[in-house]
Amino acid sequence: MEKAERKERSLALYETIAKLKDAEECCRFFEDLCTPVELRSMEQRFDVAVYLQQGLVYLDILERTGASSATISRVRRAMLDNGAGGVMRDVILRSGLDKREIPPVSQETQESKVEVE
Repeated sequence: MEKAERKERSLALYETIAKLKDAEECCRFFEDLCTPVELRSMEQRFDVAVYLQQGLVYLDILERTGASSATISRVRRAMLDNGAGGVMRDVILRSGLDKREIPPVSQETQESKVEVE
């Protein structure tokens, strides 16, 4: 497959996601597309990004999300160094998540999370 064709296919996914009508349809779409472990991993990484934007330190983020320090560091590097130019930060700020408290993950949920590195 040529690079241009591969890029076009990749964009089709994101264009489709942008056209989803609401959060409910978005949840169902990702449940169809991803495994439960992949979803938990993306949700965990998003929570880590929000907590980093809120200024929490690694130990607090680890305690609240169950994410490893390697995952927290990787999300931080992606947001600051090689991400998409601050899009995650902008989305977090626009959504007001930088000020909103995300409830800590229960111990049972933390134990069931599988770390995807």
